Amino acid sequence: MSPRPVTVMTTGDGWSPGTVVAMTETTIHAAGSAATTRGSAVEVRGLRVAYGDFEAVRGIDLDVRQGEVFALLGTNGAGKTTTLEVIEGFGRRTGGDVSVLGLDPATHRDELSRRMGVQLQEGGFVDELTVAETLALWQKLSDRTDRVERLLDRFELTPRRDVQVGKLSGGEKRRLDLSLAVWGSPELVILDEPTTGLDPESRTRTWDAIQELQEAGRTVLMTTHYLEEAEALADRVAIMHEGRVAVQGTLAEILATRPAGFSATLPAAALPSGPADLPALVGEPSVQARGGAVHVTVRTAELQADLTTFLNWAAGRGVPLSDLRAAPASLAEIYHSVREGTVGTTRAAHNDPEVTR
Repeated sequence: MSPRPVTVMTTGDGWSPGTVVAMTETTIHAAGSAATTRGSAVEVRGLRVAYGDFEAVRGIDLDVRQGEVFALLGTNGAGKTTTLEVIEGFGRRTGGDVSVLGLDPATHRDELSRRMGVQLQEGGFVDELTVAETLALWQKLSDRTDRVERLLDRFELTPRRDVQVGKLSGGEKRRLDLSLAVWGSPELVILDEPTTGLDPESRTRTWDAIQELQEAGRTVLMTTHYLEEAEALADRVAIMHEGRVAVQGTLAEILATRPAGFSATLPAAALPSGPADLPALVGEPSVQARGGAVHVTVRTAELQADLTTFLNWAAGRGVPLSDLRAAPASLAEIYHSVREGTVGTTRAAHNDPEVTR
C-alpha cells in the first residue's frame, strides 16, 4: 500500500481521507518530528493485572512511539485486551506504571478521552438508533469536531444511514465503531481487532484509514489476529503469551532473531550417507526420507551464501532439484514459536538505547 500525499486544510471540520483538517501545517510537522525523535505516546513499565489469584498480565513493558502504528499480537488469553483496557483507562492495574500522552489513564481518563479514540471488540450501541442518529449522538458527546456525512461516506455507511444499528451485520457494526474511534482525528487511536468480521474490500479500506491517520502524525495502537495485517501496517510489533511480552521490536528486528531457510527435494541416491554428503554450510541441514526421494531443509543466518553453495553443489553433480523454495523467517513462524514456547521473553530491539527494561 503506497503512501498518499496529505493535503492540509484549517477549516476545523475534522479529518477525512487524504485530508487533514483542524490542524495547521506546523502541527503536522511537529508530529512528524516527534515520531522521528521517538517520543513516547504510550509507556508501560512493569504492568501487572491480577484477578484474585490469577495474574492476567505479568510485569510487561511496552513503548509506543508518537506517529507510529504499533501492533500488539498475542495468543488467546495472552492478556493483550486486558493491557489495552488499562491503557484506555477502563481497567485497573495491580502494579506498574502507565503513561498515555504524558498522563496516567487511571487518574486522567476524562482528559485523555478528548485526545484518544477507542474501538473496543464489542461496541456499546443503542440498537434502536439508526446509523446516522448514532453518529449525530456522538457528535454531541465528543469534544472533537467532525462531520456525520463525512464518516458515513468514509466507511461506506451512507446506504445504511437510516437502518437501525441492531439490524446491521457484524462487519457494518465494526465500520460504525471505527468511525466513532477516528472521529475528529484524535492524537492516539486504539483499535482492538478493527477488521474482525470485515470483507476483504472493507478490510483494505480500514487499512487505508489507519495509514492516513499515521500520515497525519497520529499514533495507532492496535491488536489483530491477522498476521498479514500487522506486517502490512505496523512499524513495530509486540507478541504476548501467557501475560508476558515474548518479543518486541520492528518487524526486521524480530525476524532477525530467527534464521532464514531454504528447502528442496532430490533423489535419495544423491545423499547415500545422508546430510554428510551435503556441502559445508553455515546453517544446519536436516534430511527427511520421502519414498525414493529426500527432502532437505536448511535453516541459516546466511541464506544467500548457503543457497549459492547448495545450488553449485547440485549443479556440479547433476542432481535434479524439485520443490526448491527459499524464504526469510516470517512473522507467522515467530508467532507459532511464541505459542509453542520456543521463544523466550525478550526485546528484539535490545540495542536501542531508548528501549529500556
